[in-house]
Amino acid sequence: MTRNVRPASSAPDLSDVKWRKSRHSTDETGCVETAFLADGRVAVRDSKDREGPAQIYTLREWRAFINGAKDGDFDLP
Repeated sequence: MTRNVRPASSAPDLSDVKWRKSRHSTDETGCVETAFLADGRVAVRDSKDREGPAQIYTLREWRAFINGAKDGDFDLP
């Protein structure tokens, strides 16, 4: 029996990426920053903890999230 296993990818070097923060964000509110990586993935980090870990998503995963947000999938009831 074969299993589909997603290969582990190495953690990308994020030291020289350009992070972007929403123009709607203020200093008083929590926000995330995103960086589009050269290999097509998207890094996301907490803007209040810039030295903390970043989550890495494929472009397909990122687009699914953005489309869900636009469609109201994450709106509170």
